[in-house]
Amino acid sequence: MLAFFQRSLMYPATQVEQIVPQAAGLAMGRVHSISIQTTDGLTLHGWHVLPEGTTAVDQASCDKLLQQPGPVVLFFHGNGGNRIHRSDEYQILTGLKCHVITFDYRGYGENPGSPSESKLAADATAAWNYLIDERKVAANRIVLFGESLGGGVATRLAAEVCESGTPPGGLILRSTFSSMVDAAGYNYPWLPVRLVLVDRYLSITRIPLVTCPILIFHGRKDGIVPFQLGKRLFDAAPEQSATGIPKTFVELPHSDHNDYLMADGPLLISGLREFFGKLKSQVR
Repeated sequence: MLAFFQRSLMYPATQVEQIVPQAAGLAMGRVHSISIQTTDGLTLHGWHVLPEGTTAVDQASCDKLLQQPGPVVLFFHGNGGNRIHRSDEYQILTGLKCHVITFDYRGYGENPGSPSESKLAADATAAWNYLIDERKVAANRIVLFGESLGGGVATRLAAEVCESGTPPGGLILRSTFSSMVDAAGYNYPWLPVRLVLVDRYLSITRIPLVTCPILIFHGRKDGIVPFQLGKRLFDAAPEQSATGIPKTFVELPHSDHNDYLMADGPLLISGLREFFGKLKSQVR
């Protein structure tokens, strides 16, 4: 039964008929709808969230702002909910003068399709290509941000684009795992997950291939993805990026898996601010 229902458990997608930009709870003109086309013919819906203090009336105006110097965060959410549930994160990132491109995976939000590890990887590649090809954003300005399961998606994409010779500006991971095998084994110790798990998200074998700067946050009290799994992933990462920026691990001492903004918000924000400061010379 575990083998048969595992994807239903792993991807508790929240689907809706429509998500409008106003649902983000941000000022009018700061959130604009986008569409991303996958190679297998699906349309993925998402948002372009503008930096704090800026607004635009249409995509042409957004594009003008997007061509100005500064980081563009490509955001990969976790396995629950959809993009509407990450407004606080968008507020923080745009408050640090980042553009945020966020989208829902297939099977989430308004999107058709069924999620799996390989399909989410295809969605991530489609989002990367959308930024590079359609929105004309240089690869070294794009910072990948992955939370929880989205960290597995972001790490795989980072490894692939680094191997292809077009590394992103950075990789930020929050509350993610060394592998889904390790995380599932922790949550279901009485079940043979290592034998039956299909979507394994082996981030620990991929992160050594990541040549861009890396920042990892993890809550000390995380009861879903335990702290030691985040630390194990960090230990497997290269000591520094190809540009000489050391990897950084920020422990969130009071945080569980989802309460990090309330428990350790200032620490998370300061960690992000310091990281983007290090990237300033290369994300222009």
